[in-house]
Amino acid sequence: MTVNRAVEWSAQEAHSRSNGDDGALRRRLTLAAVGKVLNFVVLMVAVFAALVLIVVPRATGSQTYTVLTNSMAPAFPPGTFLVMRPVDYDELKYGDVVTFQMYSGRPDVETHRIVGFAATQEGEKTLITKGDNNGVNDAEPVREPQVKGKLFYAVPYVGYAANRLGNADRSLWVTLGATGLIGYGALLVVKGIRGRGRSKKADGEASA
Repeated sequence: MTVNRAVEWSAQEAHSRSNGDDGALRRRLTLAAVGKVLNFVVLMVAVFAALVLIVVPRATGSQTYTVLTNSMAPAFPPGTFLVMRPVDYDELKYGDVVTFQMYSGRPDVETHRIVGFAATQEGEKTLITKGDNNGVNDAEPVREPQVKGKLFYAVPYVGYAANRLGNADRSLWVTLGATGLIGYGALLVVKGIRGRGRSKKADGEASA
């Protein structure tokens, strides 16, 4: 009876250890799977951000701006990142959102919606603009040389972050961002190759 109990206890202990090892293995596999998913999500978000905030504006020759006031709320509240692409002045139509220079020779710009058209005494076509959240039209009509671009697309909330990069250093940040994305993607590829190599090695040892 004593021998049988000892054998039974040893079997139970071995079974318990086996279950514990299996549980630990399952936890490691689960964590590894979650880590891969998170890495993929982070990479996709980074790639999307790079495309939307950096690559597309540069490729299309667009200018980027940040909404600082409530004049275009609720569609474009403060902090909205605006990408304004160049467009032929004659193609502008009622309802388009445009960014224009407020005063000649000064960098100040405004982004408002076209609500009408007019003309100067010389017959020059001008735009009548208004902020969506403003009660009246802008005091001065907008002439062709003032227009910087038409709204291509807008990204909420990220405008202030883009402003912190600074216009003067934006090219540097573009280069660093692209380099970082390439390096991060390469790191994930290398880790994936190493992981597959280890898995094949472990399978080979197990079969041997």
